[in-house]
Amino acid sequence: MSFSNYLETEILDHVFGGNAYTAPSTLYLALFTAAPGEAGGGTECTGTSYARQTITFTVSGNEASNSSAVEFPTAGSSWGTISHIGVLMPSHPGNLLAYGALTASKTVESGDVFRVPSGDLDITLD
Repeated sequence: MSFSNYLETEILDHVFGGNAYTAPSTLYLALFTAAPGEAGGGTECTGTSYARQTITFTVSGNEASNSSAVEFPTAGSSWGTISHIGVLMPSHPGNLLAYGALTASKTVESGDVFRVPSGDLDITLD
């Protein structure tokens, strides 16, 4: 996953500018049918019963991984083909913090449940 411009600026300002950055207490995972980019954007999933889900991370070394499974509600209609995911801050629409492409796109039809198993979402800094 890549950091957004927003998060990159906050980190640089915190570390090199001496300005405090307060991490959000809650993070949300969003599904996208068109790729977000450094400045955000993209096309977030829509459809009956779609809602961003909370996500928590465990950090080890230079990697953060989701510490528990994330399960979206059962789709009440077609959500389209999910190609990307994003981690966002709580306020809606919320600042995009990190984003990335799925290894394989997934078409979500009515009755499907989109899941991310524990430890399957990794954010790495090199």
